[in-house]
Amino acid sequence: MKIEKENISLSQLLTLIINFLLGSAIVVGIGGEARNDAWLAIALGGMIGIGIISFYHFFILRFPDKNIFQVFELCIGRKGTIIITFVYIVYFLYISSRVIRDFGELMVTAILPNTPIEMMSLTLCLLMGYILYLGIEVLARTSEIFTPYIFGFLFLLTVFLFASGTTEVNQIQPIFGEGIVPVFKTAFMELSLFPFGELIAFSVIYASLTNKKYSLRVSITGIGIATILLMLSSFLMIITLGVDSTERSNFPLLSTARAVSIGEFIERIDALVVFIIMLGVFIKGSMFFYAGLKGLEYIFKLPYRYFALPVSMIISFISVMVSVDFADHIQEGIQMVPYLLHFPLQHVVPFILFLLVLWKQRKSKSKF
Repeated sequence: MKIEKENISLSQLLTLIINFLLGSAIVVGIGGEARNDAWLAIALGGMIGIGIISFYHFFILRFPDKNIFQVFELCIGRKGTIIITFVYIVYFLYISSRVIRDFGELMVTAILPNTPIEMMSLTLCLLMGYILYLGIEVLARTSEIFTPYIFGFLFLLTVFLFASGTTEVNQIQPIFGEGIVPVFKTAFMELSLFPFGELIAFSVIYASLTNKKYSLRVSITGIGIATILLMLSSFLMIITLGVDSTERSNFPLLSTARAVSIGEFIERIDALVVFIIMLGVFIKGSMFFYAGLKGLEYIFKLPYRYFALPVSMIISFISVMVSVDFADHIQEGIQMVPYLLHFPLQHVVPFILFLLVLWKQRKSKSKF
């Protein structure tokens, strides 16, 4: 059956990358191991992210109309690619379910405590499935329409925090108080895997771009903007809550927003933060969902829309069953996922693919 060609503009790619990187990173906070210097670790992590996305563009320049699964087929044949694709499908859908679980825990813990987490997960997954059934173009337009609100809401949050007098800028000091090693360790050991290494999900979307000439420039811009927003959120958390309270809080940005109190009139601006988090989680979960669907499309040679709604039910089920509680969910995400899944599938396998592509192209040139 013929696979329908989809088109995504560069502006839509920009907003997808921004929301994707914010995603669950802004829910649970990142860079905590660097303590006061978390914002510096995020800045370094952003530079690593630029290197990662530039690496993925290696395939775009050589195979402009193929996604990562099709590039695998060129290197190792269809039979071997089906096995690797299945592994990536499981990985993408599993990470999507973890992203949904992050948001579900936030909602049932801090916003809607009487709502079952199963209902939150099912509702969000059904929405994701419906939008992807309509097509990735619909998801891209959704991201493009709502992204400006993120900048407005973060600006308002910053103004309200400083106006309420709950911030102490000196809490950011001392800079490099524990040396430069924790900053580099956090950036390379943590942030290179989450959230910047997760940009591998975009390896299935670049083939749909209408203008590939400037795709790398736009991708780098998106990573830069997302990095600045993550640095801003980390900075606000530290100067409002302090390092220790930020580390102890399950949802530090939400706790930061609850510190706003201006004249006992402007208070409890949780809705602003929840909107930012919801949009990021929705885009990130949907991107991993879409990457998994494209893998199914490759294996079964059927349009991915056929699988959208059934697979959304599977993601919803996994998101509920993946962990016993929030503490178990976070521990699993810190101790197991980075080393068993993120590192081999984000870095090792793509690097091997990189070597195979070079070898194949050099071999083909030597024949002439």
